[in-house]
Amino acid sequence: MKTEREKMTAGEPYEQYDEELQQRRTFVRKELSAINSLSDNKEQNQRLAKILGDSGKNLWIETGVEFDYGYNIHVGDDFYANYHLTLLDTCPITIGDHCYFGPDVGLYTPVHPLDPDQRKADVEMGKPITIGDNCWLGGHVTVLPGVTLGENVVVGAGSVVTKSFGDNVVIVGNPARVIKTVK
Repeated sequence: MKTEREKMTAGEPYEQYDEELQQRRTFVRKELSAINSLSDNKEQNQRLAKILGDSGKNLWIETGVEFDYGYNIHVGDDFYANYHLTLLDTCPITIGDHCYFGPDVGLYTPVHPLDPDQRKADVEMGKPITIGDNCWLGGHVTVLPGVTLGENVVVGAGSVVTKSFGDNVVIVGNPARVIKTVK
């Protein structure tokens, strides 16, 4: 029988008030409160790396990072995120190498049912997000559940990414759409 964490990570319906999940969210909130109050970015990022699922070399996230669990976040080498990064990681969030995020970027894996009876019943589930190598997300970009972005993708500031895109494109808007190819 799967644990609620295993169901959640797999994108299956799960019980969000499960004791193990509540304890982890409480632990992460306390850790992030302490980390976000540090003035030394190097120390801040060393401590962040310890509560993420994994991270490559040269992790650099400015102050104001928020996430639910941490263990579902996987970041490649040479990652930079500006202020106020939000990663809702009920399902895996995988970010490739050499990615750069502007301020106020949000990657959201939770999916809430459209059916009001299911919402009232607290049905929770999610879909993973994958960001390929060498991507650049401008300020205030929102990436929705289930999205995969290929390599070398640029997302214009303020865009809402509601579907997946392949390699070598510049996307903008709400919903985001391709405006040009690169390379």
